[in-house]
Amino acid sequence: MEYKPTSNFLKNIISEDLKSGKVDHVITRFPPEPNGYLHIGHAKSIILNFELADEYKGKTYLRFDDTNPVKEDTEYVESIKEDVLWLGYEWDGLFFASDYFEEMYNRAVLLIKKGKAYVCDSSAEEIRKMRGSLTETGKGSPSRDRTVEENLALFERMRQGEFKDGEKVLRAKIDMASPNINMRDPVIYRIAHATHHNTGDNWCIYPMYDFAHPLEDAIEGITHSICTLEFEDHRPLYDWVIRECETEKVPHQYEFARLNITNTVMSKRMLKQLVDGHFVDGWDDPRMPTISGLRRRGYTAEAIRAFAWEIGVAKADSTVDMKMLEHFIREDLKLKAPRTMAVIKPLKVVITNYSEDQAEMLEAENNPENPDMGTRQVPFSREIYIEQDDFTENPPAKYHRLFPGNEVRLKNAYFIKCNDTVKDEFGNVVELHCTYDPETKSGAGFTGRKVKGTIHWVDALRAIPAEFRLYEALIVDKEAEEGVSFLDHLNPKSLEIVHGFVEPNMKEAKPQDKFQFVRHGYFNVDPIDSIQGKQLVFNRIVSLKNTYELPKR
Repeated sequence: MEYKPTSNFLKNIISEDLKSGKVDHVITRFPPEPNGYLHIGHAKSIILNFELADEYKGKTYLRFDDTNPVKEDTEYVESIKEDVLWLGYEWDGLFFASDYFEEMYNRAVLLIKKGKAYVCDSSAEEIRKMRGSLTETGKGSPSRDRTVEENLALFERMRQGEFKDGEKVLRAKIDMASPNINMRDPVIYRIAHATHHNTGDNWCIYPMYDFAHPLEDAIEGITHSICTLEFEDHRPLYDWVIRECETEKVPHQYEFARLNITNTVMSKRMLKQLVDGHFVDGWDDPRMPTISGLRRRGYTAEAIRAFAWEIGVAKADSTVDMKMLEHFIREDLKLKAPRTMAVIKPLKVVITNYSEDQAEMLEAENNPENPDMGTRQVPFSREIYIEQDDFTENPPAKYHRLFPGNEVRLKNAYFIKCNDTVKDEFGNVVELHCTYDPETKSGAGFTGRKVKGTIHWVDALRAIPAEFRLYEALIVDKEAEEGVSFLDHLNPKSLEIVHGFVEPNMKEAKPQDKFQFVRHGYFNVDPIDSIQGKQLVFNRIVSLKNTYELPKR
């Protein structure tokens, strides 16, 4: 599925920068913090950074902003690499913020020598109060007027591990009366006695994101540092760090709208709550909006890329309907996925006038919309399974499926008529007795009577048992309520597990193989719990019903 990106304000900026000579090449970066798995919002950023650089024959770096050892882990580093590669991109350089810790320390020392930074003894709560509010200016810390010599000595002692976590911080000395609260002497270093995944125990002080990020961009020569809108108010601090740290290269930050999707949590912190609280089965649970969860569910990189470009790049936040993403996976799979029959909630049917020792193979198209996918042979015999929902004893008006006395077509097979039912001790129908008309075989040119209903089926004797996982939205959208956690909006029906059967030719289906099950939707062979040739587990990617229409361009 090819999907061409449209023009956007970032492309216009880059084109103008190249035309004016402001830059002579383009280098972008994708800079995740390795404190969780990436979600689809990150996918938009990955696609944007790599595609923009590719268009202008530039480079894109993958950089891990690993400045908080308490929350970061090598597991997350490896998962992020896998996700970027799966989306179809290869980085031109792989970097870690921790590679620059010595350089960042030296730049902090430079700020102290210039009188632009000081060691503060105040607690986090005291600093928060001193910063004031949008209507109240901040108040200077009692530590603000320390001499350069005192600050240099204290900062070195911080590095040597003489103080406890939270006992001291290094703050930039900017303007406590600034209308931008981010400029009111922000903390740029804090103490954390924790083992770092990359540097071990070499450091016990770590730079804050707002200090580290611009320096990383400058060190790597990033020309266009693309961030989401929540960092717009941080841009003055970004520029201050670049200017006051006297970096050789001067990067610039640009902001775009982050991705929000209905019925979806787009926060690593919240997603971690779901994982840690065992509300889901892990970061790759197919209900999760993580890239690994979407991949396990059966979404394709092509569909996600097309979705990202359809959303476009805007300057104002908005919320996208989940139906748009579902539209693109249907579009991507409709010509790729073989069509086959699966009965997920089986009801047994005995065709009483079909001989017990008789069996035949019927021909069926693998994908009517793509004739190049050819045909397959489907076994048919006296006993079959149909869907429980395809039979009722008391049909409502316009019900065209099977009921006592009614006739339907079995897809790719014959007409059958329901004559009798078998019930269990509770009165539930557990088996149907039907007759078939041998003159009505599909493809044989039967021109007699018509039937209004066609249902799918599988051969009971040769069908393969399978587990089907049917997913719905994990979050039930509701109006925000004060004091109510997003966990209170979890959908108790987000997962239904049922057991049924698939055609026998599915026995060797491999993990991540995708199929369209007639009338049920698109399904993916689960890569974790399915065992080729032994145990089949299918995740429903999306139903067949598509009510979404793309806006006209």
